[in-house]
Amino acid sequence: MNSTIASSITLLNPLFNAGNSVVLLLQSYWGAYYSWMDNDFLATGLLFLVIHELVYFGKSAPWAILDQIPFFRKYKIQDTKVPSNSEQLECLKDVLIAHAFVEALPIFAFQPICQIFGIDYTAETFPALKPFLLQVTAFFLMEDTWHYWFHRALHYGPLYKYIHKQHHKYAAPFGLTAEYAHPIEVAVTGLGTVGSPLLWAYYFGNVHLITVICWVVLRLFQAVDSHSGYDFPWSLRHFLPIWAGADHHDDHHKYFVGNYASSFRHWDFLLGTETPATARRHTILKSSQNDKKTK
Repeated sequence: MNSTIASSITLLNPLFNAGNSVVLLLQSYWGAYYSWMDNDFLATGLLFLVIHELVYFGKSAPWAILDQIPFFRKYKIQDTKVPSNSEQLECLKDVLIAHAFVEALPIFAFQPICQIFGIDYTAETFPALKPFLLQVTAFFLMEDTWHYWFHRALHYGPLYKYIHKQHHKYAAPFGLTAEYAHPIEVAVTGLGTVGSPLLWAYYFGNVHLITVICWVVLRLFQAVDSHSGYDFPWSLRHFLPIWAGADHHDDHHKYFVGNYASSFRHWDFLLGTETPATARRHTILKSSQNDKKTK
């Protein structure tokens, strides 16, 4: 038994060594970047802004391309509602305006906020893998909780009419619509994303800026994917039943109520706010998985 474990660890050593090499390389580039900028405020703000734009639009672009290819229509959740080029361009214009006038300033203000909450950003203090994974997992759960309750509140009469209704302009969402929303909604929803690492840093400490950046990237991936309008056999929800997936949020846009959480299903399941269509699909999926186990 011990020899088997030792052999397995030996086989994984090249992977660990490669990972360490990547971290060391990233640390050297990180330190060089901050030294070259010679202004931590601008360095952090510019880094966040560039990463946000590249990831958001880079992740949205493939979904826009798939919408033009008939072969992928079978994976489209609402296959009769494919966004037109004019709808895509109109959404792109509005999102760019929101990024410039709503999101850019808070992004650049993040550096002094990091200092207030004790988030480190020096190259010498990159996090180890275990705390990194723990924190990112915690951030997902924290943001999901914030998103559920705030999103559910936005469906209350006046809040829906004057704020959230804009996001529901598209009954069949597509990638770019992830951040298509009223400025107030963009700002307050974003609090869940940036507020989670800030709260963790305040109560537990030991949060590094690289962890926050990786978390934001993963959150952007999740947000764009959940608005993509596509559900593939290899989508994460098929292997991780608690994961919400695109079908979960697509139903929210289709029926206008229910499915308020962002990443996970537990809040909607426990509080009875899942749409009937979503609940049925997950029951069928679970039954299918159980059948495979018994064969």
